[in-house]
Amino acid sequence: MLNPPKTPPPFSPITLNPSSYSRKFHSSSLTIVERTHKRDTSTYPVKSHLCGLTRIKYTQTLSIKSSISPKPTKTTIPTTDCGLKFREKLLYLEQLKINPTKALQQNPNLRSANLETIKSVEICLSSMGIERSAIGRILDMHPKLLTSDPYTDLYPIFDFLLNEVAIPFNDIRRCIIRCPRILVSTVEKQLNPTFQFLKEFGFSGSNSITCQTAVLLVYSVEHTLTPKIDYLVSLGIARNNVVSMILRSPGLLTFSIEKNLKPKVEYLLKEMDRDIGELKKFPQYFSFSLEGKIKPRHRLLVEHGFTMSLSEMLKVSDGEFYARLIEMRLRLVENKQLL
Repeated sequence: MLNPPKTPPPFSPITLNPSSYSRKFHSSSLTIVERTHKRDTSTYPVKSHLCGLTRIKYTQTLSIKSSISPKPTKTTIPTTDCGLKFREKLLYLEQLKINPTKALQQNPNLRSANLETIKSVEICLSSMGIERSAIGRILDMHPKLLTSDPYTDLYPIFDFLLNEVAIPFNDIRRCIIRCPRILVSTVEKQLNPTFQFLKEFGFSGSNSITCQTAVLLVYSVEHTLTPKIDYLVSLGIARNNVVSMILRSPGLLTFSIEKNLKPKVEYLLKEMDRDIGELKKFPQYFSFSLEGKIKPRHRLLVEHGFTMSLSEMLKVSDGEFYARLIEMRLRLVENKQLL
């Protein structure tokens, strides 16, 4: 008669030292991994106290091992790579002859801007008749424009120039090329307030703002225009005469008081010994270079004992001025001979 099988002893939990546990487990796992290369089986005998845990880890090991050393594949650089996009932007700027370094320094937002957004600025300016070479110069001068929104930043300015200032469409191009700063000025805060001031001052009707005088729109009424008007009045010139002078020579409002107006007034009164009233007759006097034209021509006249009005002395070219000077000297010699 067969003896009944012996009942196995009850399972008693084993307390493991963490360090030895890690070492034993690592050893078992490595053994299993090595044997997988010899036999295609999913389970292997392991130490009983690690049996359940090791099988779990073993399954994971098989999964990891099966993914090791995949077949090499051809590496391709995605077209959406940020580096490629940035390089594409730099090439675009260079094509427009814009200095990329200066542009990035003055407009940090350019680094993250979408190329299509930047191109939309060129499309906008081109739609107003501005050629690509001029667009490049404008954007190089004002890199801030590269990240502007044509529909919220640029087209409102063109609409203002066309409909409020009444500059003809064909003149918009010249207007912007002469003064690109218009494009970085806001209609509400800068352009319109100055336009209203100039209209009240006298720039209306036949003296309305044109593409030649639109540059005045970018100047501050408080800090630029009013101080220059007040300075001319302080010279003893009546305000109505000041208005007439400025309408005849709008550039007066663009000249620096300290670097242009004051030095030329001082030379006129002290060195040339002339009356301030001559400025009312010839306000363009301020548009000529003091060192390059006014002083040299005045000294030649003094040297030969001749006098000319401001307009006669300055409006003509160098060749015509010297021709007149020679003619005056010949007449002087002839008069002496007659005596």
